Amino acid sequence: MADKDDALLRQTLAAVAPGTELRDGLERILRGRTGALIVLGMDRTVDSICSGGFTVDVDFASTRLRELAKMDGAIVCDSAASKILRAAVQLLPDSTIETTESGTRHRTAERVARQTGFPVISVSQSMNIVALYVGERRHVLEGSEAILARANQALATLERYKARLDEVTGTLSALEIEDLVTVRDVASVVQRLEMVRRISDEIAGYVVELGVDGRLLSLQLDELIGGVGPDRELVIRDYLESAKRERTVEDVLGGLANLDAGELVDLNQVAKVLALTVGSESLDGAVSPRGYRLLNKIPRLPGAIVDRLVEHFDGLQKLLAANIEDLMTVDGVGEQRARAVREGLSRLAESSILERYV
Repeated sequence: MADKDDALLRQTLAAVAPGTELRDGLERILRGRTGALIVLGMDRTVDSICSGGFTVDVDFASTRLRELAKMDGAIVCDSAASKILRAAVQLLPDSTIETTESGTRHRTAERVARQTGFPVISVSQSMNIVALYVGERRHVLEGSEAILARANQALATLERYKARLDEVTGTLSALEIEDLVTVRDVASVVQRLEMVRRISDEIAGYVVELGVDGRLLSLQLDELIGGVGPDRELVIRDYLESAKRERTVEDVLGGLANLDAGELVDLNQVAKVLALTVGSESLDGAVSPRGYRLLNKIPRLPGAIVDRLVEHFDGLQKLLAANIEDLMTVDGVGEQRARAVREGLSRLAESSILERYV
C-alpha cells in the first residue's frame, strides 16, 4: 500500500509541478484568495459522494479552474487533469473515516482521498497553502526556491557519497584481482551503493516536484549516478553464490531497502542481508567474486556472453588465468572476442593495481 501511495504521490506531484496547466490554475486561486477543493478522478465511488453542483465536462484550463473555484463547492476533474467534469459539488464522504485535520475543507479532502483512492487538492483560503491528499499521505506544496535549497543540499551530500563509493569500489576491484576480498570489503561497497541510491531517489523526487524548474538538477543527478544502478546488481550477483543459500538479487535488494538508517551504517547488518555472515561470524572472512562486475566493464561484451563465461569458469581467478584458447571453448566466443576479453581483463587488472598502490 505504501509503495502504491508513493507512486501516486509522485504522479500527482508531476501533475502539479511548475510549468503545468494545473499548477498555473492553483497559483491563480492562491492569488485570488478564494480557496478550492479539487478531486483528480471520477468513478462510481466519487459520484456516490457528490451532491448538487452541475456537470461541466469541458477541457481543462487554468483560467476555467480559477473561475469555477470562486463558487462554493468542490471541482471534479479526470485523473489526467485534462477535463473539468463537475463544479460547485458538495462532497459527502464517510464521516467514520478518521482524520487528523481540523478545517472543514481539509477534513473533507482527507476523507475523500482515503475513501476514493484518488488524489485530492485542497487550497486553503486562510493559510494560503496548497495541500495534496494521496491515500494516507498529506503533502504541502512548496515554492521552487525552498525545494531547490533542499535539493542542492542533497546534491552536495550525494557528491560526497559518490566520491566515497568510487574509492571503495576501486579498492574492491584491486582486491578481486589479487584474490584478497573479505566480507567487509563487499559489505562496504554494497552499503555505499545503497546510500547513493537512497539520496539519488530523494533528489529524483525533488526533480519531479520542481517540474520545469528542475531541469538543471536532473542533468546533475544523471551525471553523478550514471552506471550506479547496474553496479548494485552486479556486485550482488558476484557474491550471492558465496552464501550457499537460495536467495535472489531481488531478495537482497529488497532486504537492503528495508534496512533503516541505523542498520545501514552497520556493516554486520549489510553482510547479513547479503547472507555472507551468520550470527557472530567475522567480517574478515574471505570471499571470491564470480566475475560479473569486471566482465561488464569490457566494452561491447554482450550480457549473454558474460553469463556464459561466468558459468563456464565459475570464478574470477579462473577467468584471469584463462588464455585465449580456454576462452574460445565457451559457446559464442570466437578468437576475436576471446582476445578482447583477455586484453580487457588484463587492462582492468593493471589499472586496478596501479590505482591502489601508486
